[in-house]
Amino acid sequence: MELQAAHQIIDTLAQGVHPVTGEAMPEDSPYNAPPVIRALFAVSQALQGKPARVRRELPPNAGKPWSAEEDAKLGGAFAAGVELKQLALDMGRTPFAVETRLIKLGKLPPRVGRFGAPAD
Repeated sequence: MELQAAHQIIDTLAQGVHPVTGEAMPEDSPYNAPPVIRALFAVSQALQGKPARVRRELPPNAGKPWSAEEDAKLGGAFAAGVELKQLALDMGRTPFAVETRLIKLGKLPPRVGRFGAPAD
């Protein structure tokens, strides 16, 4: 079997379609399970020569609520001139989370643009 034919079969399976009959796979089919679909797409990309997307390891405090103690530490370090990337490392947070928290604390102005506050 040629790689192009194998690639087409993998893509068809990833879409939840039987590659021979063209019928939709039953809901309880293993091919409809999210981990299997992700694996099939990863194989499809590999067959195209595209590198698989690597998930970044999140910092240890990512997604956790901020405490008053952390807010005070963040505010003090920011006032002392520590850069955002270093603050993120020190706080175990992403740079975006640190920047967003500084905005919420009134230490930085709101972002303007696509994902920030609306531009006037």
